[in-house]
Amino acid sequence: MQTNPTYSSLVAVGDSFTEGMSDLLPDGSYRGWADVLAGRMAARTPGFRYANLAVRGKLIGQIVDEQVDVAAAMRPDVITLVGGLNDTLRPKCDMGRVRDLLTQAVERLAPSCEQLVLMRSPGRQGPVLERFRARMEELFACVDELAEQHGAVVVDLYGAPSLTDPRLWDVDRLHLTAAGHHRVAEAVWQTLGYAAEDTEWRTPLPPAAPPNWLARRGADVRFTRQHLLPWIGRRLTGRSSGDGRPAKRPELLPYEGPVAQ
Repeated sequence: MQTNPTYSSLVAVGDSFTEGMSDLLPDGSYRGWADVLAGRMAARTPGFRYANLAVRGKLIGQIVDEQVDVAAAMRPDVITLVGGLNDTLRPKCDMGRVRDLLTQAVERLAPSCEQLVLMRSPGRQGPVLERFRARMEELFACVDELAEQHGAVVVDLYGAPSLTDPRLWDVDRLHLTAAGHHRVAEAVWQTLGYAAEDTEWRTPLPPAAPPNWLARRGADVRFTRQHLLPWIGRRLTGRSSGDGRPAKRPELLPYEGPVAQ
C-alpha cells in the first residue's frame, strides 16, 4: 500500500453492498461507497477511470463467473472485491465451496492490479444476522488469510462500532444508508493510504432515545411485510433481486459522477 497514492483507475466487484443499495439518489439510482470513493480519487487524479461491475443479489459463484475475469482484463490500479456474504445468508450454504470460489477470485484478481482490496463486511445487531454470524466470521477468516497470501489489504468494517448502529442501516436492515456508505468510503480511502478526511468514521453515533414499544413493533411489521417475506420467497424459489440486471458501470471510463440506472 502506498502513502498519498496516485492511483488512476478503480474497478469494483461484488453484490448489492458494492452496487450501492440503499444510498438512493433523487433520480432513483444508487450511489454507494464505491462511487463516493471513485469521486474522491478522481478529484486527485485527472483522467481517473472507474468501473463498477457489482450487481445486487449475486452469490460468490456468480461474481466469479460474471465479474472477475472482466475486472482482471481491465488491469486497473485498484480492484475491490466484496463477495460471499449473500451465500452465508442462504438457508443452505456450503462454506467449503464459498472459500474455494473466493480463493479463485483472489488468485485471478491480485496479479491483475496494483492493489487488491478485500473487506470484512459490516454487520448490524439483530436476530436475522445473528443466526448466520458463525458463517460470516468463517468467511472473514478466509478473507484475512487470502489477503496475507496475496498482498491484498483488508478493510475491517465488521469491527467498526459505528456500523453496528441501526441508524446507519436502511429499513430493509440489510443495506447501509447514505451516511453508512460514506463511512465505508472513508474506511477504504484510508486503507489505500490517503490522508484521513474523517478521523471519526469508526466512532459510534451520539446516543439517542430508543423508540417506544409501539414504534418498534410497527417497524418490525413493515420490515417483515416489505422486506423479510419477499427475501425469504426469493431464497425458497432460487430467484435473486439481481436476475437480468446489468452492472451500472460495465466499462472502465473516466468518472463523471453517478449514472442513472
